[in-house]
Amino acid sequence: MPDLVSLAEIEKAAERLAGVAVRTPLVPFPQADPEREPQLLVKAESLQPIGAFKLRGAYATISALPPEVRARGVVAHSSGNHAQAVAWTARALGVRAVLVVPHTTPAVKVDACIALGAEIVYVEPTMEARAGTAEKLADAHGFTLIPPFDDPRIIAGQGTAGLEIVQDRPDTEVILVPISGGGLIAGIAAAVKRIRPLAKVIGVEPELAADARASLLAGRPVAWPAEDTARTAADALRAQRVGDLTFAHIRELVDGIVAVSEDEIEAAMGRLAREARLIAEPGGAVATAAFLYRGAELPPARTYVSVLSGGNVDPSVLARILAAQTGG
Repeated sequence: MPDLVSLAEIEKAAERLAGVAVRTPLVPFPQADPEREPQLLVKAESLQPIGAFKLRGAYATISALPPEVRARGVVAHSSGNHAQAVAWTARALGVRAVLVVPHTTPAVKVDACIALGAEIVYVEPTMEARAGTAEKLADAHGFTLIPPFDDPRIIAGQGTAGLEIVQDRPDTEVILVPISGGGLIAGIAAAVKRIRPLAKVIGVEPELAADARASLLAGRPVAWPAEDTARTAADALRAQRVGDLTFAHIRELVDGIVAVSEDEIEAAMGRLAREARLIAEPGGAVATAAFLYRGAELPPARTYVSVLSGGNVDPSVLARILAAQTGG
């Protein structure tokens, strides 16, 4: 079994991110009866400079490269948020960034990458096309490949979110984390379980892209076809399978995985906006959706944290959801 990321590696990443990534707040989700209902705190990673948690892993990884390596430039493949994180980091550090993205990536995410000075290469929306093109560009131009999730440096960077959760609220009993390729939940679980081993870490993904749940049940990474994962509106969670290293963390440290419906995702987006004043993209809302609509599938607790992993939603999509839910 591959070595899991250590707490020391996560703490080192936190040092690199100090003054760069936002120490995002745990925002209380309003409750009708706070005395009787469990408390939900929302870890608002939508407040990061690029609107998603991905900045943690990208900056921790790229900033650790030797200067002469960084100077040759970096390349990454992504469905959107990792691309923005690499673009933001590259601009901050003065290096060239080339981003391989599916042609189905929302324009709001691609436009943000272009505004940050990155070069865009469009490919078909499959992991094979994304990863293969990025590897060819790295070989041809000497770029350093910055993986989206299956890398110990990336996992350590994402794990700083878990470090903050247990430092800010050591009484947290259950942490709900979105799953795509698995880097975020791998890092959060690695941090949380080393500091508070009795806390439960639960993954959440869309029913239409539930490859991580299938993998955990099978005991090995299971891939879903791209045409299946493309059905979910949660574009950030369309990875066809978790990584080998991230799966090793999931199998060892994660306590379970639940899946939520498309209707539940949209309902959670609306409630986060109206009740908590937080903007979530579909993938960013799944953890809160699990608390709101799948409580019977979660471990009982008094204090839950849901990770709002990103808020880069097309404004027209959010407007449609809010209008439908308010009758506007």
